[in-house]
Amino acid sequence: MKSTTSSSTTRKQQKDSDLTLTEVVGSVFAAGLGVQSRENKVRDFSRGKPVHFIIAGLLFTGMFLLALVAVVNVVV
Repeated sequence: MKSTTSSSTTRKQQKDSDLTLTEVVGSVFAAGLGVQSRENKVRDFSRGKPVHFIIAGLLFTGMFLLALVAVVNVVV
């Protein structure tokens, strides 16, 4: 079992650090689908770097468009 002190220290370190790649990708995916939570949005604006979200958003959009083209080609 973790003590309260180490748990609160870990949360404080996590609050002060940059977002991980997994957190950025998850946020971009959730925002793209329109289901981003308020808590994650606040976290993204306080800890995230805009360039990371721009790059991830462009990649997500490109993959989404490629998937749409692939589906249309299979159906038609």
